[in-house]
Formats: sequence, structure tokens, C-alpha cells
Amino acid sequence: MLEAFEIKKDIDKSDYEVVVTYEERKKSRYKLNTTGGEPLGWFLERGHILKDGEFLQCSNGKAVKITAADESISEVANGNSLLLTRAAYHLGNRHVPLQIGEGYLRYQHDHVLDEMVRGLGLDVVHANKPFHPENGAYHGGGGGHHHHEH
Repeated sequence: MLEAFEIKKDIDKSDYEVVVTYEERKKSRYKLNTTGGEPLGWFLERGHILKDGEFLQCSNGKAVKITAADESISEVANGNSLLLTRAAYHLGNRHVPLQIGEGYLRYQHDHVLDEMVRGLGLDVVHANKPFHPENGAYHGGGGGHHHHEH
């Protein structure tokens, strides 16, 4: 089995590839097969979310390219930045992982969230696309969930 303990960004070519969902890319320890069927286990620092195009350095010197899988997402596209900002606020209040792009928002498909967003006056389209949500303001800063005292 291939074993990876390190993430690299600057590798020119990979020996293997894995196509993984957002939920899989969040895991610090995970076992799966590469696209070629080779067993792989990664053992990474907690809190890091693997990004599309990153590489895992295996203990045998081989490199594995991370490719974000297509997954069921809801996409809200609109030129009205106030409406999009309002939708991002309400989705963020529900701690929904959210991908924010120029003129659009994406989140993992959920019919309850879709109805809420439609209620704000926005159209929701379902698609199968790679999902790359924001890391969040607290990501990488000591870990854990932060609460504020009042």
C-alpha cells in the first residue's frame, strides 16, 4: 500500500491520481484506491483540506495528484450582489460549507437550503461539479470551534 504523510504543491508530474469529494479531502487519515487501483493511505496533519491540484508525497518517493470529484451541488448565480450577500449570510449562519465565486455561490445540494435561498428571491440550479468551499475565518488558527463571550 502507498502511504503518504506529506502534502506538496510544486511537483511537476504525478505517478498516481485520486479523485475525491470534499468530504474525503477533509479527512486527515483515509484509505482508498488510486484511479489505477493502487491502495493508498494518507496520514496528514489535522485541519488541512486537500485542494484540487495538490500532491501527496508517498514514503516510497512517488507522488499522488489530488483531483476534486464532481459532486451534487446547488449553484446560485445572480448579478445582484446584495441578494448573493444576503444568501451567503444565511447559509453561513447555518455553518454550511460555501464556495464563493464572482457572481455565484455553491453549496452541497440540500433541498431545505435550496428552498431557503429561493425564499430570498434567488434561483437555484443543481449540477455535478467539483466543490471548493472557503476554508473559513478560523481555519488553521489554533483549530476548534470558537465561541464568543457576551
